[in-house]
Amino acid sequence: MNITREQVDALNAVVTVAITKEDYKPKVDKVLQDYRKNASIPGFRKGAVPMSLIQKQYGKAILVDEVNKLLQSSLNDYLVEEKLDILGNPLPKLTEDFNWDADDYAFEFELGLAPEFKIDLAAKNKLVKYIIKADDVMLEEQLERIQKQYGKLVSKEKSEEGDDIRGTFTNEEKGINNTVTITPSIFKTKTVGKKFIGKKVGDVVTVSTKNLFDDDHKLMDYLKVSHDDVHGLEVDVDFTIEEINTSEKAELNQELFDKLFGEGVVTSVEQLKEKIKEDAEQQFATQADQKFLNDVTEFLIENTKFDLPAEFLKKWIQTVGENPLTAEQAEEEYAKSEKGLRYQLIEGKVITENNLQITFDDLKAYTSDVIKKQMAQFGQMNPTDADVDNIVSRVLSNKDEVKRLSEQVMSEKMLNLFKENVKAKEKEVTYQDFIKEMYGE
Repeated sequence: MNITREQVDALNAVVTVAITKEDYKPKVDKVLQDYRKNASIPGFRKGAVPMSLIQKQYGKAILVDEVNKLLQSSLNDYLVEEKLDILGNPLPKLTEDFNWDADDYAFEFELGLAPEFKIDLAAKNKLVKYIIKADDVMLEEQLERIQKQYGKLVSKEKSEEGDDIRGTFTNEEKGINNTVTITPSIFKTKTVGKKFIGKKVGDVVTVSTKNLFDDDHKLMDYLKVSHDDVHGLEVDVDFTIEEINTSEKAELNQELFDKLFGEGVVTSVEQLKEKIKEDAEQQFATQADQKFLNDVTEFLIENTKFDLPAEFLKKWIQTVGENPLTAEQAEEEYAKSEKGLRYQLIEGKVITENNLQITFDDLKAYTSDVIKKQMAQFGQMNPTDADVDNIVSRVLSNKDEVKRLSEQVMSEKMLNLFKENVKAKEKEVTYQDFIKEMYGE
């Protein structure tokens, strides 16, 4: 057997695998002998069928099968030994006049090669790393929310200012149907708010979405309208009232503090505010980190220049699905997937060059942290190590969960690498300002 490679250019090559009769004949003969031992053909005893008959009936199929097995294994071994970084899979170059009756064969395969390129994480950029701060307005709103949440809920017949009114916003034309709890004060103008005063269960209030809130993005929360639709949305929506409740606010005392954070953790309103601020800014940091990761990703894709074996990849795309694609369909599919492929190559190079690896201890520690946060959300502030370890073991016994969590761990490692090496301008903002910046407004 002989394997040779012709380098067409930096991104394309053709590999020729030459197979001689000596390479495949022993394997073919063995399979034929096995067939002969087990063949049941009328007129012959089992194991006594003439080899000429076995050869005539099964010889060609066995030959093709064994040559293909030899071909695939030798080609795979060659790619590993030569350390060729290929994209997609080798594509066989089919010839119409191929002759299986010959003794020796030559098979050609097209290869698409991964490009060589450099990544400069320290390159000049206009990236911003946001630091989101919880301002006094947000802290007061959170205090109000906590007092209402832990207060005593009282049902009412008629709505007043400050009441919680539960109902459903609907607009058939726009497909709006969302059940929420509101207060008359959430709207941009008092005029709109007054429409909800003095109402009873079953009443319907109609309002226009134009200037309904001080920030159009709130339509996404209250009406479940997509971001693309919120700006300039001007339709009437009906709000059907289903419940009217008022909340007797909980007192800001030690009993409430202990209920929120555990006994003795918080002992004053000022400490409560600090705790709210700390928790909020931790959540904000996660969102800011995700934006920074996304922005760096986009920057690297746009500024890391390299060519791809485009024509090879389009031909490969035609063959990989359950149903073959036309050249036009493959062209469309390539256009959709090119950006993702470029980032896969960039990400792989970043991981390799910076030796980013995931150990089992990394995975276990990350999973443990995720579980503790989830338990805290349900009021389990101080779970035992044994309880957490048991849950971690169950989670990590699931292959799909291991894959998902491993991707998150690697994403976190990439983020930390970018924070250390990408020179970005830091900017302190409130959460509302961050939302506006995120959507480029």
